[in-house]
Amino acid sequence: MSNKKHLVILSGAGISAESGIKTFRDSGGLWEGHEVMEVASPEGWRKNQKLVQNFYNQRRKQLLECEPNQAHLILAEMEKDYKVSIITQNVDDLHERAGSSTVIHLHGELKKAQSSVDPSLVYELDHWEIKEGDTCEKGSQLRPHIVWFGEQVPKMDEAMEIVSTADIFVVIGTSLQVYPAAGLVDFVPVSSKVFLIDPVNPAVGFNKKVFYISENATSGIKTLEKMLKTEI
Repeated sequence: MSNKKHLVILSGAGISAESGIKTFRDSGGLWEGHEVMEVASPEGWRKNQKLVQNFYNQRRKQLLECEPNQAHLILAEMEKDYKVSIITQNVDDLHERAGSSTVIHLHGELKKAQSSVDPSLVYELDHWEIKEGDTCEKGSQLRPHIVWFGEQVPKMDEAMEIVSTADIFVVIGTSLQVYPAAGLVDFVPVSSKVFLIDPVNPAVGFNKKVFYISENATSGIKTLEKMLKTEI
């Protein structure tokens, strides 16, 4: 059995931004010029499938042009010294492409499609576009494999279990405003060390001491490495 400490990372849009991936939501609450519920809800899908499909096709096309940044690569390298589990709110595959071996996607995966009648039917995509008429084995139109507002977060139980075994818990690039993901902080063991890497320290309801690293993802993870080596 490995005696490596369990390092659990909760990552958000801030880590992918350094790879050139736009955060979906801007300061006005719009997602690429659209109201959130138009492109990220079952109601929006029922109302205008073409709009929703195009929105995610363009996000997928952009992703194919992006590469993992140094923050992703450092986290993958940390598997040499720690048991690393990454729980991400991001729908890109940059953690995997950087070499991380355990990645849980809370909000789905952009490079996958799912049946619009049976969410258990999920398919890998080797291209950026889901077209009208692309169907699952049940004959239903394929939709983005994204957890929309109002839908269950299927990986939540697995994420809670992982967090509950963390020796070190690190939040990177997320303001922890989106639930249920933000609720994961409640499952961090009392004995764990908690670090929060973000240029703007968000108000987080940890009932314990938090080490704040007020930096962007890459420089913050480098600082984290130094702090862990000195065994705070």
